[in-house]
Amino acid sequence: MNNIVFLVLRRMRRPLLTLVLVYAVSVLGLVLIPGQDDQGNPWHMSFFHAFYFVSFMSTTIGFGEIPYEFTNGQRAWVLVCIYLSVIAWLYAIGTILTLLQDKTFQHAIRERQFTRRIRRMREPFYVLCGYGETGLELTRALIERGQHVVVLDRNEETINLIKLQNLRDYVPALRANAHTPKYLLEAGLRHPQCAGVVALTNDNEVNLKIAITAKLLNPATTVICRADSHDVEANMASFGTDYIIDPFDTFAKYLSTALQTPGLYLLQRWLTAQPGTLLPDPVYPPTTGHWIIGGYGRFGKAVFERLSKEDMAITVVEATPGKTGEPKQGLIKGRGTEEETLLEAGIQNTVGIVAGTDNDANNLSIIMTARAMTNKLFVIARQNYRKNDALYEAVDADMVMHPSAIVAEKIRVLLATPMLYEFMSLAAYKDEDWACLLVSRIAGLVGDRVPVIQEVVIGDERHCAVREVLEQGGMVRLKDIMRNPSDRARTMNCIVLLRISRNSRELLPEEDTSLLSGDKLLFCGTRQVFSTMEWTLCHEPTLDYILTGKDKPRSWIWRKFAERSKQ
Repeated sequence: MNNIVFLVLRRMRRPLLTLVLVYAVSVLGLVLIPGQDDQGNPWHMSFFHAFYFVSFMSTTIGFGEIPYEFTNGQRAWVLVCIYLSVIAWLYAIGTILTLLQDKTFQHAIRERQFTRRIRRMREPFYVLCGYGETGLELTRALIERGQHVVVLDRNEETINLIKLQNLRDYVPALRANAHTPKYLLEAGLRHPQCAGVVALTNDNEVNLKIAITAKLLNPATTVICRADSHDVEANMASFGTDYIIDPFDTFAKYLSTALQTPGLYLLQRWLTAQPGTLLPDPVYPPTTGHWIIGGYGRFGKAVFERLSKEDMAITVVEATPGKTGEPKQGLIKGRGTEEETLLEAGIQNTVGIVAGTDNDANNLSIIMTARAMTNKLFVIARQNYRKNDALYEAVDADMVMHPSAIVAEKIRVLLATPMLYEFMSLAAYKDEDWACLLVSRIAGLVGDRVPVIQEVVIGDERHCAVREVLEQGGMVRLKDIMRNPSDRARTMNCIVLLRISRNSRELLPEEDTSLLSGDKLLFCGTRQVFSTMEWTLCHEPTLDYILTGKDKPRSWIWRKFAERSKQ
């Protein structure tokens, strides 16, 4: 608000002074110039009458000469005042219009409106710093789950783009440098409903500054940062950043999981993909043989490290080794798009190729050239921009690494279903048979679509029916809340993946497990199942029917009929 007032006063200082001067001179002249009353006697206009006349004269209302007809001297002075006041008003109005079109003033107005809207928010929200491809995907995913988002981005075109997107909820957004503490505070960093800060810019130093600011000004808030430099990651971790996500290292871990336990990798893909989309196909990367890595940047190094741990034979192709460095065993200099370079790298005896440069055109060219030379290749492609989706679908790579999609997906899981993140951490210790069996069960439940993941807290305020039963000493088992309310003999199509009860964690708990108040359950199923389950957890008569098998009368009239029928 102070900025708006300052801008108005600074821009309108001269026009206002001009108007005041014109009005003062005009009033003074009318007071000093003698006139005549209706009897022809000398008369001088008072300051009040003079100010009144100048006020409606300068605005061209034109009430006439008051209180008596003017003399020629007065009329001559009024002519001068008319032109002076019109010029002064045109000057003032022109300045106002220029001020309204000034980008600084418009930004100050939007900043004021943004701050007021944030102060009025009464539900938990996340502050997203950076609205590129990652921010767009994450915002859409969070809003689809009923969560609220506030966006800061320094690009005005990006902020304007938010208004054009078909989002289910209004997203407050402000053009600002998110690493500036002032704007983070305006975005609600210290707001009681601020659930966390997510730094998604493409600048590691900016993300680092955001993380430091957030932890210093609100240590209790959750901070999630994107980083693709190990040095920056270590710096972020040193002051307590909650989650640090490196898309290149994350994909390298996915590749390692696919190599060692393909079933567990498929389970992870099914549970973390966008609900309702087609289930991803299984991936079986070759576990022995020779690999070629095209590009030895951040992604190439992460993949190289993982493949090296699997004792793979690896040849690296890099066009600018002086910039990226090179592995100890050396590399072949080139882009990888030429047949000569790939022949030198041993393409004829290669089982897998990684097109991992920061140029999508080069990556696609590497894949097409390699496939023209041999058709027995497992292909991993790095996609840098979402606008090239159609090209990467056409090239049909076995695995595609899109940094923005990986970061958005992982943060979505952390914010929307944190228990799923914990489930995958525990599932990593299970064997391949366990993962394959669970994959088969999920496929039987949901068909060919990605399942919906839902967290349920037993006994919270929303699930009043279950809470009341437990408080009265009753027993509710896991299979009870999984029954179909229309037919309690049938179990709904869902699986309990994880139960957290009093600091104990249980994967795939038994259906006869007795539930306790405060238990957290992670379900996998269809959206319709969870809508029905909510009815069981919240509606006391429905839960009573599930537990007892008796459909008791719910209204006073039906209870009276039931009592008479017993007599």
